[in-house]
Amino acid sequence: MIKAIFNLKTIIIYHKMINNFKQKLHTIILNYAMDIKQSLALDWLKRYTGTTPEEFGDWILLTNFQNYVEKFSKRFDSKINGVGGPMTSSINKDGLSIINFGIGSANAATIMDLLSSIQPKGVLFLGKCGGLKKTTEIGHFILPTAAIRGEGTSDDYFPKEVPAMPTFKLHKYVSELLFERDIEYRTGVIYSTNRRLWEHDKKFKKYLRKVRAMSIDMETATLFITGFSNEINRGALLLVSDTPMIPEGIKTEEKDKDVTLKYVDLHIEIGIEAMTKIGNEGEKIKHFKY
Repeated sequence: MIKAIFNLKTIIIYHKMINNFKQKLHTIILNYAMDIKQSLALDWLKRYTGTTPEEFGDWILLTNFQNYVEKFSKRFDSKINGVGGPMTSSINKDGLSIINFGIGSANAATIMDLLSSIQPKGVLFLGKCGGLKKTTEIGHFILPTAAIRGEGTSDDYFPKEVPAMPTFKLHKYVSELLFERDIEYRTGVIYSTNRRLWEHDKKFKKYLRKVRAMSIDMETATLFITGFSNEINRGALLLVSDTPMIPEGIKTEEKDKDVTLKYVDLHIEIGIEAMTKIGNEGEKIKHFKY
């Protein structure tokens, strides 16, 4: 009987030892995989943007328009890196950075995955969108409270039930700045899609009315979801550049030039001021895990 009890205790001890070993081995393998991912992301961040990871600061502006990078560069007399490559970037003397990651949700996911290697304190997307409501006119700014995930890319990160949302504390700084400068803006839900030529699709337009989205773009939902996945604080300040629900509101080259001339400088200026203010005040923005 005593021998049997001794054997049972021995088995229990060995069982615990094996479980502990398995847990430690799993942790080692997981850390090794994360180290490889980190190494790859650091390498690709430089290859894609033309900027070494060490040069990027804590606060980053994202855009998908090259003229935004050029205007940023001209304002701060900073070099544009990555010209001729898939993405371009520029950094001012204080470390504030801007990256043009290109158009579409796949590119949006790529830049957020790459930025996970340096863990910036926050990113703000300066993008354009189409106004879907009569109250969203060309030249208005939109601070999205959430984005409907119609683009598909975000499905690789979380199930559809997970909402695409910004970091509201980051949006607070942008909102305060807009209010202080008496600049009209809207808040609401936007719709992100991979479709580019949908303006004459009556079925899709009916669907957009049904979901009551305020505006439509191609990147915001992906940026919010991948930011959440990579534990990066994120926000978006969108400029209404067209009103595609009516035929005369569809964007053309001439109309886009007019929007650029009238509103883009202000768009960039607000982004720069908001991110600079956050950096100077040093208020910590915490990423919450669920």
